Amino acid sequence: MEEGQLSFFAENLDFQLAREEEISQWILKVIKNHGGNLSFINYIFCNDEYLLKINLEYLDHDTYTDIITFDYDEETIESDIFISVERVAENANELGNTFEEELHRVMIHGVLHLLGFGDKTPEEKLKMRALEEECLALLV
Repeated sequence: MEEGQLSFFAENLDFQLAREEEISQWILKVIKNHGGNLSFINYIFCNDEYLLKINLEYLDHDTYTDIITFDYDEETIESDIFISVERVAENANELGNTFEEELHRVMIHGVLHLLGFGDKTPEEKLKMRALEEECLALLV
């Protein structure tokens, strides 16, 4: 299987993902472990206002969120994942996590959606949280 492309960008803020190569290898491992076929994922790190505009324009939701995942293909993983760094920082603070821990959780949450896992029902939310924990354990 040919490995797909993971790319990291920042919009409307100065942000650089720490441990980029290690994080990339981790995400690729999670995708492989779940039988996914990666074409590309573009992670776009942004601020609250940038993500709110996307939420309004594409999803008609007038709310702040930490992540929006656009899934462009049903056969392979082709996606843009937008993450609000401000929301991640606030959530980390509220949950008692480090920023890095919360960022990794959000990043893999988007990947799990792309692999077909949902989080709409209480049962799905429990399964998603368990999968997040399982995936995070792979990143030491």
